[in-house]
Amino acid sequence: MERFFKLKEHGTNVRTEIIAGLTTFMAMAYILFVNGLFLGENGAGIPNEGVFFATAVGAGLVTIIMGLFVNIPIALAPGMGLNAYFMTVVLSSNGAITWQAALGAVFISGIIFIILTVTKVRQMLLVAVPQNLKSAITVGIGLFIAVVGFKLSNLISISVNAGTDASKPIGGASFNLMLSDFFSHKDALLALIGLLFIAVLMVLRVKGALLIGIVVTTLIGIPMGVTDLSGLTHANWLPSFSNLAVGQLDLKGALHIGLFDIVFIFTFVELFDTFGTLVGTATRAGLMKNKEKSEKMIGKAMLVDAVGVSAGAVLGTSTVTSFVESAAGVEAGGRTGLTAVTTGVLFILSLFIAPLALVVPSAATAPALIIVGVLMMSQVRNIEWDDFFEAFPAFLTIILMPFTGGIANGISAGILSYVILAIFANLVTKRKVKIHWLMWVLALIVIFRFVFLGTE
Repeated sequence: MERFFKLKEHGTNVRTEIIAGLTTFMAMAYILFVNGLFLGENGAGIPNEGVFFATAVGAGLVTIIMGLFVNIPIALAPGMGLNAYFMTVVLSSNGAITWQAALGAVFISGIIFIILTVTKVRQMLLVAVPQNLKSAITVGIGLFIAVVGFKLSNLISISVNAGTDASKPIGGASFNLMLSDFFSHKDALLALIGLLFIAVLMVLRVKGALLIGIVVTTLIGIPMGVTDLSGLTHANWLPSFSNLAVGQLDLKGALHIGLFDIVFIFTFVELFDTFGTLVGTATRAGLMKNKEKSEKMIGKAMLVDAVGVSAGAVLGTSTVTSFVESAAGVEAGGRTGLTAVTTGVLFILSLFIAPLALVVPSAATAPALIIVGVLMMSQVRNIEWDDFFEAFPAFLTIILMPFTGGIANGISAGILSYVILAIFANLVTKRKVKIHWLMWVLALIVIFRFVFLGTE
């Protein structure tokens, strides 16, 4: 393992990598069950057993490949947001688009990614996107992760008040994010305890603080009634291989219906989400210091990610993509592919420990995500805030990710605003800004998306 993963070269060891892999798995395990809410029988209509199998095996195999082939601590699984969009496509079609045809659309988007990666178009993003935007992407993803953590923990609540005053904007309606009443909501109180506990461990520089925090918070949740152990009593510990969706994608159906918009959205969102996740997480892990090595590494990672999209569709799940929660493992010390391999093995083993994975409440994993958000904020110091030309696109990139609930939204706004400001700078001022040709292409794609497809 030392020779294969180059552990000493990366300043790590087997114990640290395994702990990091466990931490990443604990932070991502929720997808095993949440994915079924969107794609299962009560969502898009795929058999529940098939969704669980596809999620566990898809995440496990592709993550292991990422660890072995690329040697970076990035884990993959069916992406949140895209699974919701998958369900929306199927349900809103009133039967015109089946879940099999939607899987076909996902498969096609994966093939597009493979072509873009092999031709090195995706890798050019590293050169094309300015450094300030790259730093902003990392910060924005950190805030996005933190918001996800706050929502999962119910530490914040959303209040919408309908307005009746026509003289005021939107009739005087108000939309507020508020702190929850911790003492009225046990899960929020547990999450707050877990958050403070992990924060103390981080201050004390305890190794594996995130994993320890998740486990301890889960145990504290037992007497509080948040951690539910009832499912372990009559649990079936053997995996179910019935009602699988493996190989049921319908390519002919996808092409016959003409799913251009659907394929485009899958492709567009995955393009920017993956780029942001890979660059943000790899930067935090200190793997982006050497330009030549980092470009080669990201290129290989993007290829694995692209293959994972199509492989997930074959197994029976929506887009398998790099997960932002991989940052949890990085913060636990993960620096090599051994972290990813550990996470991947645990996903496959989850076929046998599904009832145990259900025990960990979201209130226990959410604090870890919030802490990761804190740590990823450190990249904000690398942004040139005194230069408004650099600051404005960076600000939009950062602020729109958590406020709109989409990584792609922030990156899109950042790219478009940067190009527009660069045009005016070149025409009106003495400042000459060199714009990479790929930035022009991305700006046009962003405009096409906003004009013809909206902001969904």
